[in-house]
Amino acid sequence: MLRSEAEAIYDQGRESCVAFLIDLSDRVGKLEALADRRGSQPARTSQNSSVAPSADQPKTRQQRRSEAREKAKELARRQGKVKRKPGAQSGHRGAGRGLVGEDQLSEIVDHYPKQCKGCGHEFTERERVPRYRPGHHQVAELPAMGVFYVEHRTHRLCCPDCRTRTRADLGVLGKSRFGPLLQATVVALSARNRISRRDMSELLWELFGVRISVGAIDAICQRTSGLLEGPHQALTRSVLASGAVNMDETGWYRAGENRTMWAISTPEAAVFKIMADRHQDRLAELLSDGFDGIVTSDRWWAYDLLDVAQRQACWSHLQRDFRFHSEGLAAQRAFGEAGLQLTGRLFEAWHAYAEHQDPDRFAAQMAPIQNELRQLLEHATNGSERHRLHRRFANNLLKLWPALWTFVHTQGVTPTNNAAERSLRGPVIHRKLCHGNRSENGERFTERSLTAAVTCRLQHRSLLAYLHDLHLAHQTGGALPALL
Repeated sequence: MLRSEAEAIYDQGRESCVAFLIDLSDRVGKLEALADRRGSQPARTSQNSSVAPSADQPKTRQQRRSEAREKAKELARRQGKVKRKPGAQSGHRGAGRGLVGEDQLSEIVDHYPKQCKGCGHEFTERERVPRYRPGHHQVAELPAMGVFYVEHRTHRLCCPDCRTRTRADLGVLGKSRFGPLLQATVVALSARNRISRRDMSELLWELFGVRISVGAIDAICQRTSGLLEGPHQALTRSVLASGAVNMDETGWYRAGENRTMWAISTPEAAVFKIMADRHQDRLAELLSDGFDGIVTSDRWWAYDLLDVAQRQACWSHLQRDFRFHSEGLAAQRAFGEAGLQLTGRLFEAWHAYAEHQDPDRFAAQMAPIQNELRQLLEHATNGSERHRLHRRFANNLLKLWPALWTFVHTQGVTPTNNAAERSLRGPVIHRKLCHGNRSENGERFTERSLTAAVTCRLQHRSLLAYLHDLHLAHQTGGALPALL
């Protein structure tokens, strides 16, 4: 407030000053109460919420090392292990390079000592002959790389009957000046390795000695996008026809406007689709009317469109939420710690089930966890003022109660949404580097090429080989290879 404004209030008389002070006192009281409530809440980080790790407050090297030591000590205490020494542990499987067979060698170079290490005798050419088993040291090297050019000549012939001159038609071959493998390399480096168009142009010149303009590289990407349309649609139908899928979404941009990239993943495939937003109507459009599978996801409100019997809530998100409450005070802290303990027991039972594969035994182990969590949530939903900070969270879990335990009785459903989040890790990095797309055609290339890249990785399949087969089939008029 300026001095002139304060003097104007004072000049209005005693009643105006009293009313102003009372109003000011009420505002200060409300702000203090708000500050007290916020001060009692722990800060949200990537460890206790869905906040991205990049949004965490930066830490010094000393803080990071101190936290790492504490985590190592806690892990050793839980597992009953002695203090481990630095470096590789006893029984650790090595990762050294083995020797290839002689049939794979391009050249063998023999090396002999020049002189004796005992007396200094210099060995002559006659003495430099192999007598004992030699040592082996193999070096991997790249050959001199370059492109080769093939000229296709279209000849013109004259018809002896009507004297019409006809020139040969190259068909699909004449639509591009680059071969299938070169085009596949461009798309693979763009989609999987996230190389920009300009960097791609420079890289192709340095590695292969071929000059390709930025516009020609983009034309290759758009041509590949058109070829991937059919396999992308077929893969989408196949994934949605499976009994269980994982779903997640992340932000995207088109010409600076906010968009959303949706991901649908299974153990063998991942489908990406860029849409306007992350609302329920987009989810309905994505899943279509005939979807009757189970969706594992976080608790984003758009997924409320699905019946709870078709959902599995992610327990990794629940674990972070319980950790957030465990960093609070009093009743909130006790609630969070109890939830973390139950979550830990749940994951122990799930990992044990992966080994013994006995569903009845797994269900028996989960029954007491379900009962204890139900009691914990119902106790937190009473009208006590002590539970005001976590009451809403408990109510939401009770509303989703059947969706918390779908994985217990349904084969193929996992308790976490880690599969979809791992599938989105590469696209998120891609977004941070390229800041989205500029056009709808760019979005279609992004979603189709990333679908091919992630799906090939999940299938332990070569992306470069698939793209080469795709362009080769298009050039020869054959059937386009499927992604699944």
